Amino acid sequence: MASTSKSSFDPMANPFYEKVTNWINEANVTRDQKKAIENLFKVKEIVIQKEPILLPTFLDTILSLQVSRNIEVKKFVVGFIEDVVKKVPEVIPRVIKSIVMLLNDDNFPVQKKVIQVSGMFYKHALGYIGDHGTSSDLNNLWDLLTRIKTSIIDLVDGDNDGIRTQSIKFLETIVLLQTYSDMESSGGGIQDSFSLNNLPPGLKVAKRRQLEEEAQVVFDLIVKFCSSSHISSVNLMASMGSIVNIARMRPQFTGRVVSALELLHTNLPPTLSKSQVISVRKQMKNNLLSLLKSPGSYDYQSNISTLLTDLGATYAEVMKVMPKPEEIRARQMKRSSEASVVGGSETPVGPPGAKKPRVEEPQSQAVPLSSSLVSSLETNLNQSEAWICERLNPEVTTQIVLHSLPRLPPTMPPHFVSSYTPIAAAGTPGQKKHVSRLLATQFSAAGVTIGLDGVPAIPVPPPRSNTTMDMMPHIPLHDPTPLPPAAPSIPPRRVPVRLTRVLKLSEVTKPLSRSTRENLSLAAVKRILRNEEMSAMCGGTMSRIKILTTMATSFNQDIREVIHEYLLSNLSSRMDLALAWLFEEYCLLQGFTKNPPVLVKDSKEKEKEQAYLYNNLLCAITRTIVINLSKDKEYEDCLIKLYAEAPLITDDAIDIIRGLCVSHYELGLNIFYQMVICRPPKQLHCLNALLSLCTYNSAEIRDYAISLVLDLYSRSELSHIIEEYASFYLGFLRLATPPDVLFGNDKGRPDKQSEWSEDVAKSCIFLYLSLLSTNEILIHELASVYVATVQDVKRVILRLLEVPVRGMGMTSPELLKLIETCPAGAETLITRIVHIITEGQTPSEVLVSKIRELYNSRVSDVRFLIPVLGGLPKREILAALHKLIKLNPVVVKEVFNRLLGDANNQENAPLTPAELMIALHTIDGAKVDLKYVIKATSLCFAETAIYTQEVLALVLQNLIEVNPLPTLFMRTVIQSLSHFPRLIGFIMNILQRLILKQVWDQKTVWEGFIKCCQRTVPQSYQVILQLPPLQLSDLFGKCPELKSPLLDHVLSFTENQRAHIPQGVMDVLYGDVNPIYETVHIKAEPKSPPDLSIDLKEPQQVL
Repeated sequence: MASTSKSSFDPMANPFYEKVTNWINEANVTRDQKKAIENLFKVKEIVIQKEPILLPTFLDTILSLQVSRNIEVKKFVVGFIEDVVKKVPEVIPRVIKSIVMLLNDDNFPVQKKVIQVSGMFYKHALGYIGDHGTSSDLNNLWDLLTRIKTSIIDLVDGDNDGIRTQSIKFLETIVLLQTYSDMESSGGGIQDSFSLNNLPPGLKVAKRRQLEEEAQVVFDLIVKFCSSSHISSVNLMASMGSIVNIARMRPQFTGRVVSALELLHTNLPPTLSKSQVISVRKQMKNNLLSLLKSPGSYDYQSNISTLLTDLGATYAEVMKVMPKPEEIRARQMKRSSEASVVGGSETPVGPPGAKKPRVEEPQSQAVPLSSSLVSSLETNLNQSEAWICERLNPEVTTQIVLHSLPRLPPTMPPHFVSSYTPIAAAGTPGQKKHVSRLLATQFSAAGVTIGLDGVPAIPVPPPRSNTTMDMMPHIPLHDPTPLPPAAPSIPPRRVPVRLTRVLKLSEVTKPLSRSTRENLSLAAVKRILRNEEMSAMCGGTMSRIKILTTMATSFNQDIREVIHEYLLSNLSSRMDLALAWLFEEYCLLQGFTKNPPVLVKDSKEKEKEQAYLYNNLLCAITRTIVINLSKDKEYEDCLIKLYAEAPLITDDAIDIIRGLCVSHYELGLNIFYQMVICRPPKQLHCLNALLSLCTYNSAEIRDYAISLVLDLYSRSELSHIIEEYASFYLGFLRLATPPDVLFGNDKGRPDKQSEWSEDVAKSCIFLYLSLLSTNEILIHELASVYVATVQDVKRVILRLLEVPVRGMGMTSPELLKLIETCPAGAETLITRIVHIITEGQTPSEVLVSKIRELYNSRVSDVRFLIPVLGGLPKREILAALHKLIKLNPVVVKEVFNRLLGDANNQENAPLTPAELMIALHTIDGAKVDLKYVIKATSLCFAETAIYTQEVLALVLQNLIEVNPLPTLFMRTVIQSLSHFPRLIGFIMNILQRLILKQVWDQKTVWEGFIKCCQRTVPQSYQVILQLPPLQLSDLFGKCPELKSPLLDHVLSFTENQRAHIPQGVMDVLYGDVNPIYETVHIKAEPKSPPDLSIDLKEPQQVL
């Protein structure tokens, strides 16, 4: 990387700079995880493969993505580090801190990815140290590498199987990298190209001797982990594969690996299932076959072959992988030559196949530590094997079997059945040697060694040991009969047994004072509390929680307060401890102690004290969570978990949640809802709290509580309780003043009111109306309350009816029953209900029948018929029309809307617009004042979308046929002309027909005729000239301003045109002569009402 970077290089000049920048920015801001990863992979392709010159510029930017919350982005950063280190090892000091940080991530997938990469990273880091051994900056790098190794080694005892498997693979890498390679190594892997041979001597931070010693310790850790009784099958197969791979690539470990596999074969973990045992044995067989192929297994071919036979391998399978005889002879010759060279050389040399002689520190020897250690272990094992094989005769074998028979289980364990294979070569020397080897391995595992004198040295067990080995009877392993002279041996000596004196602590210690004991206990608790992280790393979290809860409930108040303060200081991360403590307190509260209750003094007082302690702890935890709710959203989950999992919820804890419903109402109400469902002992208490909030003053809290109660109402065991509560609060509306129970801080109304207000009335009725759509029978109780309540509350009820009643529909049996049995005083309620259910719909025949019957028998108010007008026949509508138009104009308008229907859909309307207008004009004047008809027709004219000029022309055409003419006929003519001036021609035709009908016989109509002629000049001149002279003279008398224009109009005629005008009309026009006409008797009519006036627009000039 240094070679590619120059001082004069400008990264922004690179054509890919802007693209890479945009991709990184888009990956940071986008919420599409797939898109972000795609962009980052594009960045990696550019900066590593295509344009590595950009790597220094963007390296830190890409490494900063390690703090992302996206797991896939973190895994990308790990993979990016892997590729960069392979390409440019010089960046190792810059990226190692990111590896350390990501290794401690909370997400298992990220940890797993880091461990996978760590093997490769450690290899390149060692190479980097070897190349820069003289640098002074390597100490920090080596410390971080050590931290990585330590952290991964600690993860071997973790809880995640995948993490443990990857950790074992990393340990394998450490062993291979920190040991010397051999020319006889076989196998392949990324470590083949690097070993201790590649590290130069004299390094300050990575001394070869120390690395080799560490590799031995790590190898022992893998072997120990492989033989542990709690190991899972996945981890077992992974560790087996690791040690076999180490043996193939580092032959100096072969003997220890074979011994470990022999011990494992006879002591498989008891936790494995039958199928897992089969898989493990198959994997062991494959590993041994692979190991047998390697040249380093020459000295252990007999052990491996016998072990393979026990595992079910056939002779052909073993011989297929066995090295050929010429290869074995060549290896023997090579080893002999190497031995002679080493024996005659004065200069220490490294292991066979080393690339160069090792010049190490003064304590360095020609033979590596691993060789000497293996040699010592193998010597002890071989001595034990030879000693056992020499004494393993039929008599001793029989004694071992007879003494073991009483300890055998009645049935064979499943893991033994699955792992047992018949012995193919029983009784042969090879099989006897194999059995001796297995026993020697168990001797070694138990710490029994064979001394130079041939006497087994048995370790003295610690006092108070009750192990199975201690209870086993003595079985002599030597042959009591003298050996033949050909094989003399030293007679075994009996090991003298020393009598162990029982140690009595009371003899060597003195009791501590009470204060000293308390101080020591308190100090111990504080140490436990401080080492939370260490306990979690070692997998002792549950044990630590158990210790703390026991001490908190059993020790003095000081210890309890210390643990209590520790718990509440960071409650969100210590909820497991909080719940465990609550369960411990609950056990004591219920009397779950070792002593029977009769032996406990003042058991009732003790029970009260324990109840106080439990309640105090629960309420303290709850209050702490409530205080921190606004700071951290995690506390919401903590509160939900507490009330869901705590063994007992006290009344004080419920009161805290009730108070929480004011500030965090959704959380508090949801907790009550869950407790109603999941905690039967507190069901009624929590349900009552939830119901009481249905009458809260705040609309948000009240509505949310009602929604939860409606969900609970579907449960049959709760529906009756909820109904009774809703009916109880509805009954308050019968009172003249609101009761005290509706007021108080718990209701959101601290001040009492002496009269019913809208808010207070709503709080009593909301829940009941919400239940109405689910249980329609409740409508009868509502009608009963409506009759008894005050007027202000009645108005509130009428306003709130719409939503629940609309859900019932007009076919509801209970609704029809209510209409049929309408209580006295509930007519307005019934009318409102029918209005709601018929709005925008045609009333059903059953509903119309019920309303008609009620109207005819009990309710004489015509307003009762308004909702069902759409279902009444035309005859009944017209009969009631004179009553309907007397109502309030707003009501009359609604009546017309129901009669006429929508302007866009009038097909199903009871009356057409023309029929309604005609009916209004033909109403009997004796039944209704004319002013109501005028107001009604004005409402019709206001609906211009309905009463078009075509409709009005039809109305006028029908009204002119009525005899006598309606009183308001001419008013309607003039208004029609005012709204639609294009009707002028049609109006002229109407006026001419009125002359034929002798309109002057009806005084009111005649006056309207004159006004219409006055407003329609000059078009009306032709009509006026058609009047008889007497009526023309009367017209001029009432409207003299028409005479002069009409005369001018006539003078503009030609002589021929004037010849067609009657002479009498001309005389009236000229006014010179007073002709005598036949007297016309005009029918006397009553005068029009003084308020009868026709308010029209100014006459418009018609062109």
